Amino acid sequence: MPGLAEVLPTFLGVGVLMAATLALLLVFRTPHPFAPALAILRGAVQLAAISFVLGGVITSPLWVAAALLVMFAVAAISATRRIGWSLPHLGLVSGSMAAGIGVTLAVIFATGAIAFTPRYALAIGGIVIGNGMTIAVLAGRRFKESVYEHWEEVEGWLALGASPRQATLDLARRTVYSALIPSTDQTKTTGLVTLPGAFVGAIFGGVSPFEAGRFQIVVLAAIMAAGAMTAVMIIGILAPMRVRPATLR
Repeated sequence: MPGLAEVLPTFLGVGVLMAATLALLLVFRTPHPFAPALAILRGAVQLAAISFVLGGVITSPLWVAAALLVMFAVAAISATRRIGWSLPHLGLVSGSMAAGIGVTLAVIFATGAIAFTPRYALAIGGIVIGNGMTIAVLAGRRFKESVYEHWEEVEGWLALGASPRQATLDLARRTVYSALIPSTDQTKTTGLVTLPGAFVGAIFGGVSPFEAGRFQIVVLAAIMAAGAMTAVMIIGILAPMRVRPATLR
């Protein structure tokens, strides 16, 4: 375990960045200005806990599977809260994420793109779950906002005899595209604008740049595939709206 002298600069740097973020949001009077700082604190505690736990279980298939299930449950609940909490929404988000992530990981390990070991399963599983959660939130929230903003247009289609699904079809398609924009841009600019964490971490861990790059491109493809399946399923089920959705906070 590192001593206090080794981690003190980390605490100092993170503290300064948190303070700067909070001060900027307070001065600009944005809603919920403490949310980013609290998120950093929560993330730090969770990373410390998971680092301690994974040190002893990363080679155990059973414990790795349990860790991935916990990650997935937290991701699904978090995404559902952002979209609008209800048991049907929880089932929708959980089912869509499970299908997208499950199919993607099955393809990766079945084709041998990445070796099916507990270590790799945990690494790529955690990355895909996290990005799947983000895409689910973007898709669900943006679709509801889009339908709310264009409700007169939707009502017009309904008045002309269109089904609820047909009336929102164009909005649904544009929403899926919008939800995938961050992942698409990240993939397009990898190596030119950004060096992804999985790539950098693999190199720091002693893996050759070629092997790190090979792992990273599989990760990026997995994020895109799982995200696309998740977004299409969520929007496909949400699309038939007969009443104007409530605004999201």
